[in-house]
Amino acid sequence: MADGPSGKAQDRPSFEIDTSVPNAARVYDYLLGGTDNFEVDRAAADANNAVLPGGIAAAQAEVRANRDFLGRAVRWLVDTAGIRQFLDIGTGIPNADNVHAIAQEAAPESRIVCVDYDPVVLAHAHTLLKSTAEGAAAFIPGDLREPDTILAQAAGTLDLGQPTALVLLGLLYLVPDEDDPHGIVRHLVDALAPGSYLVVSHMTADFNPEMLQLAERLNETMAEPFIMRPRAEVERFFDGLELVPPGVVQVGAWQQGGAPAAEPGPITAYYVGVGRKP
Repeated sequence: MADGPSGKAQDRPSFEIDTSVPNAARVYDYLLGGTDNFEVDRAAADANNAVLPGGIAAAQAEVRANRDFLGRAVRWLVDTAGIRQFLDIGTGIPNADNVHAIAQEAAPESRIVCVDYDPVVLAHAHTLLKSTAEGAAAFIPGDLREPDTILAQAAGTLDLGQPTALVLLGLLYLVPDEDDPHGIVRHLVDALAPGSYLVVSHMTADFNPEMLQLAERLNETMAEPFIMRPRAEVERFFDGLELVPPGVVQVGAWQQGGAPAAEPGPITAYYVGVGRKP
């Protein structure tokens, strides 16, 4: 693996991490078993998720299922759909199974742009900039609510005239309705070439009413808003796209290219889906 020129320390964005307030990216990292989190994040995660049947262990299983879906989806996009470009918005704290690691392992020539505005993710930008010699990887400090800025900067690494996978994993439930998340996604997809794909995972309370209690707690203690959306609202993100079988389903039921669905079991917090732009 080789660092691109923008991986130099003097070129990295400045950041300031507030360790007094729990942070969504760090809480997610904690639930995945990572180490890039603080006591305030761990305490908030333990307390908030106590409302779920199974408590923190259930939350950890849900988050792991969400991350496992990402792996299945990216591998399918590379191996079956032939995608070699990824725009990963809300990339989160990097680890061994994030988008650019999976994509370049499957196809070293893959080109990936990672986008996030979270200070703790900015601190890891040098990791996100690592790439194979055959491919490319870039990190953009950016906010989903400024899609034109993201697209303009992503065009420095990606050829948006060629099919690209737009990955929005565990992000859209942090965008309230007043910010028009459906319109933002439509704007981004409209800018991509035919044959591009959209990957979404979104928290829901459709299967577990305790998720509404969790959302209330999260909205009282976290800096980011948390919005649980029903299936119909998640499906709206795919308006105008061809859903890849099995469609918008519980996270454990999405298998590559519509293979026989796994039994979802107790994993109930996320809807996921993959759609193709015709």
